[in-house]
Amino acid sequence: MALRIHFVVDPHEGHIPGILIIIFYGISIFCLVALVRASITDPGRLPENPKIPHGEREFWELCNKCNLMRPKRSHHCSRCGHCVRRMDHHCPWINNCVGEDNHWLFLQLCFYTELLTCYALMFSFCHYYYFLPLKKRNLDLFIIRHELAIMRLAAFMGITMLVGITGLFYTQLIGIITDTTSIEKMSNCCEEISRPRKPWQQTFSEVFGTRWKILWFIPFRQRQPLRVPYHFANHV
Repeated sequence: MALRIHFVVDPHEGHIPGILIIIFYGISIFCLVALVRASITDPGRLPENPKIPHGEREFWELCNKCNLMRPKRSHHCSRCGHCVRRMDHHCPWINNCVGEDNHWLFLQLCFYTELLTCYALMFSFCHYYYFLPLKKRNLDLFIIRHELAIMRLAAFMGITMLVGITGLFYTQLIGIITDTTSIEKMSNCCEEISRPRKPWQQTFSEVFGTRWKILWFIPFRQRQPLRVPYHFANHV
C-alpha cells in the first residue's frame, strides 16, 4: 500500500503531484460545462404550429394533452407543459427535460460525474492512509481527529453517489444501445413492435450528432442532428 500511495501523495513534499491536480480540475470543468449546458439547452420542444414535411405526415401524431401535432416517439412533459422530441425523462437535477437535443449532454454529465467521483474517492482513500500515522501519534489533536472524521464522511457520501450515478449511467447506455427511451421502457410500448435493429455505433452517433467518437466526450461543441431513415427513427 505504501508503494501505491507514494505515486499519489509524496510524503516528503506533503502534497499531491501537480499533474493529478490539473487532471482533476480538467474533469471538473468538463462536468460543470455539461451540467450547465444540459440545464439551459432546449431538449427539443415542439412549436405550437410545427411545419410537417409533406412526405413525413404518416410519422406524426396528435398529442392528446395539448392537441398539437408531434413526431412519433415524442412525449408531453407534464412538468414543462410541452411536447419534447424523443423525450427520455424530466430530470430534477438539471431542472429540464432530457430529450433529443440535450440527451448527449446529459450522458456527458453522467460520465464526468462518475469519473470525478472515482477520482475524488481515490484522493480521499490515499489521504486517509497517508494520515494514519498522524492519527496514531497525535490522537488528541483537534485538527487531526476532525479531518479524519470529515474524510470518512466524504468517502461515505462519495461511495453512495458513485453507486447511484453508476446505476443511472448504466440504464442510459442500455437505452441508447437498444434505441429505447426511459418512458418507452416504463410503458412497454416497444415490446410488441418489430423493427430493424441498429448497430450501437449508429444509435450513439444519432444521440451525439456525429460519427467521430472523440467528439462524443466534448461538451463545448454544437450538436448537428444526423439525418436517418424514418423506418429506423420512428418505430412507435
